[in-house]
Amino acid sequence: MSTDRTVQSDSWFVSHKPHPQARLRLFCFPYAGGGAAIFHGWPKLLPSTVEVYSIQLPGRGRRLMEKPFTRMPELVAAISQAMLSHLDKPFAFFGHSLGAIVSFEVSRLLRREHQREPQHLFVSGSGAPQTSRVGQALHDLPDSRFLKGLRELDGTPREILESNELMQLLLPTLRADFAISETYVYRPEPPLDCPITAFGGLQDQEVSRKRLEAWRNQTNAAFSLQMFAGDHFFLHDAEPLLQALTGELKSVHGTLKV
Repeated sequence: MSTDRTVQSDSWFVSHKPHPQARLRLFCFPYAGGGAAIFHGWPKLLPSTVEVYSIQLPGRGRRLMEKPFTRMPELVAAISQAMLSHLDKPFAFFGHSLGAIVSFEVSRLLRREHQREPQHLFVSGSGAPQTSRVGQALHDLPDSRFLKGLRELDGTPREILESNELMQLLLPTLRADFAISETYVYRPEPPLDCPITAFGGLQDQEVSRKRLEAWRNQTNAAFSLQMFAGDHFFLHDAEPLLQALTGELKSVHGTLKV
């Protein structure tokens, strides 16, 4: 895999349905092991005034041969730098699982270094960053124990776990993503000024409602929590989730007329 970190900003983003006249750009951050394809169908389920930009991380999709990041600070800095040229209109973030924490840290870096914040932060399938996650670190275990841990966590889609060929291809990326999560250290900063909406799965054994509620402490603005039927990957039933997301944008940001 290439170790070159000098990449064009557009390599970080996939717009499945470009819409230059959109009033809001929604950046979507995938879960561990996931890529931009997760959000392929989202533009059809959102108002035409919302343009979806899916984050494409190194080590997957069209960037498969690039070395994946293994630490949160370096990843967040790279995404933020690539994103600057795309913040020419109001923007919001959606992140699921690991993607929720990455989107949160990108929000804080943009505020800290560029005096920019998203209009809204949507965090899904993840406890708040200041809450502790219990469990053994997996990223540096031997393959057999790493895969066993993935199955027990229910944090990786079943279709990936059940395909030996796919698992061998994605194993380095999954290890890298788990390293990002398991070595992440939360550092307190003032709450964000943008509203935060948290989404959770009613049957998610990994993320409790209490940890989702704790996102409330990360904003000075409005906070809401919505729960959906399903396990950790409830977002794959995208329609009810995106109806809720659209409703939040309409009620909190009426001037966007989404």
